[in-house]
Amino acid sequence: MCIRDSREVVDRMGLLPRLREVHVENEKVTFVDATGATVGSVRPEQMTGGEPGLDLEIRRGDLADALYAPLRDRVEFLFEDSIATLDDDGDAVHVVLDSGIRRTVDLVIGADGLHSNTRGLVLGPEEPFHHYLGHVFAGFTLPNEFGLAHEAVIWNEPGRGAVLYAHGPSDPVHGFLTFTRDTPPFDAFRDPRAQRDLVAERFPEQVWHLPRLVEAMRNADDLFCDIVSQIRLHTWSKGRVALAGDAAHATSFLSGQGSSVALVGAYVLAGELATHADHTEAFAAYERLVRPFAERNQALAGSGGTMVTPTTREVLEARNALLRDPEALARTMATTDAEERRVTHSALKLPDYAAAR
Repeated sequence: MCIRDSREVVDRMGLLPRLREVHVENEKVTFVDATGATVGSVRPEQMTGGEPGLDLEIRRGDLADALYAPLRDRVEFLFEDSIATLDDDGDAVHVVLDSGIRRTVDLVIGADGLHSNTRGLVLGPEEPFHHYLGHVFAGFTLPNEFGLAHEAVIWNEPGRGAVLYAHGPSDPVHGFLTFTRDTPPFDAFRDPRAQRDLVAERFPEQVWHLPRLVEAMRNADDLFCDIVSQIRLHTWSKGRVALAGDAAHATSFLSGQGSSVALVGAYVLAGELATHADHTEAFAAYERLVRPFAERNQALAGSGGTMVTPTTREVLEARNALLRDPEALARTMATTDAEERRVTHSALKLPDYAAAR
């Protein structure tokens, strides 16, 4: 989660003190070359466009806990279930869940991610809305056998990257293996073994920590393998159903803004529903306000892969040359990509819904 708009949202929600407690203070990102030798290091905010002392970096589980805790005794939660069918008759939505539970509700908000089941039921198959960004990734955890704390280390060859991302010294390390591919490997995603084989064959080198990462990926019980994509819809709502977060406007991890944009969008959607008697007007106002902000953050993915996942030898060598010259790197980052990101992160002026009510 980044700064400005999303930070303002969690502050208004009363969650900022809790999120400060679980903020992960990462101090540096180090890049190594094909042999594992250090090329150079940067502060995380140099890459994200953040500002020291203002960024909040929150682990997904901690963010989920912070959002869930104030509501768990006031809202019915049904875990490990999904919508099987929904029928919007104009006056209500009749929902049947996979478990067989039936509900008749006023509205349905689909916030179920990049491959949203709700979106599929309402707007049809994902393919027309799916914009593939040419990358495949695998994420997993492994024991911290590397002496890392509050930092990330990134290994690169053109079109490939391997990352070790450490929080505290006693916490598990997050490993990532990512690579470019012309077409998305949908067939492999249907078979866990094929997923692992697909990733492993792209990292055959016996250098740095690659063998350990591949081994951990093959044996991980928390492996998450997917493609890097965005969702680009012609509308975010239909009838009494609206979409939010990645289901509506996935920005991809190359933008670094998925959680932030989702929080801002959910806040605006809730605010517009609270201040409009008609859900149709609320949905329209929500999309009118948030769509330009989401699309601007989606555009960050166009440059987001250059630093972390250089796609060509020339781009990789140019990046490494900058990393070896800290003064040139600081000038470049301050005047180009990072500044653009700072402006984009705060491009939406949040409405004051308390004043509106």
